[in-house]
Amino acid sequence: MLDVVKHFAQRQEVLLDWLQDLVEIESPSHDKAAVDKMGLKVAELIDLAGGSVERAERADVGDVVLGHWRGRSSERRILMLCHMDTVWPVGTLGERPIRVEDGRFFGPGSFDMKAGIVIALVALQGLSDLDQSPVGSVTMLCNGDEEIGSGGSRELIESLATDSDLVLCMEPAIPGGAIKTARKGGGHYRLVAKGRAAHAGADHQKGLNAIEEMAHQILTLQQLTDYDLGTTVNVGTIQGGSRPNVVPEECSISVDIRITSLDEAERMDKLIRDLQPHLPGAALEIVGGFGRPPMVRDALMVRTFEQVRRIAGRHGLMVTEGLSGGGSDGSFAAALGVPTVDGMGADGDGGHAVHEHVLIESLSEKAALTAAMLSEWEFDTL
Repeated sequence: MLDVVKHFAQRQEVLLDWLQDLVEIESPSHDKAAVDKMGLKVAELIDLAGGSVERAERADVGDVVLGHWRGRSSERRILMLCHMDTVWPVGTLGERPIRVEDGRFFGPGSFDMKAGIVIALVALQGLSDLDQSPVGSVTMLCNGDEEIGSGGSRELIESLATDSDLVLCMEPAIPGGAIKTARKGGGHYRLVAKGRAAHAGADHQKGLNAIEEMAHQILTLQQLTDYDLGTTVNVGTIQGGSRPNVVPEECSISVDIRITSLDEAERMDKLIRDLQPHLPGAALEIVGGFGRPPMVRDALMVRTFEQVRRIAGRHGLMVTEGLSGGGSDGSFAAALGVPTVDGMGADGDGGHAVHEHVLIESLSEKAALTAAMLSEWEFDTL
């Protein structure tokens, strides 16, 4: 048996160099030019890793970059999911430069999820160096809009996943290193309360305060959180009013909802759409819905994870599993009934936070595990 752990430990410098290359290119989701610049670098690395490059253009978000590798079987297909966009605006690097400290690599977008891209590419390159090849053909999809819902890439993701026998989502591990065998689904809603403007002094009684109306709605929404069910509701932003001396005519909020099952998504959607104005004469507009399905730890997920554990064990690696409250593109694949392994990226912490970092040691370990899975996966056991 090949000592993949030793091989990839010797490639730690390459992993770090490539990670720095990607983190140095800032790529916020809403900046298409920035994400496309990142895409050019990813395409360059795909070529270095022995893959052929394809680009699917998008008008309003970053283009999708795809890499393709041949495998031992043309009838088996493996899809690797990555995203190139981050939540950090251009200029963040100037405030928080890359640094290495106590075995950790700090940098915006490093953990979520540029390290995952590097792990996938070095794993594929490493297999070639070892004169090995994946058990099936591999497509690596790198989109530029995951952090904003993958609206411009979901159709392509689902199409490729449907034709795949295995999906590896290179999102970061749960802090501590666990694979994600369950994820919450996510919904986003916008509520607008309509009142009636009036002079706050001379005609206060003629006004209808939209902010007051929304205050009632906010309390109702927040009380829908049920930790026992795994359901959370978060009113994240609010806008309303124009001046202190004007009774506000309009107020709007954005709401984030996380659930663990499709039945719960249906229940919550109905509760939100059935909301009614509290103040006489007020009006309420509600738009939105659930964009990402939950990833359910069903029987297929259990069997899939068991094979991951068996492969890891052959190489002296230990893997654990857990639930993530966030969504990912892996959720789309899992919802289609395709065997999906999520959280194949680096261990670390601080996704979307100022202390975002990668545990350097995890880079080579995850590259070794990824390479082993690509070359040893047994499709018929599922």
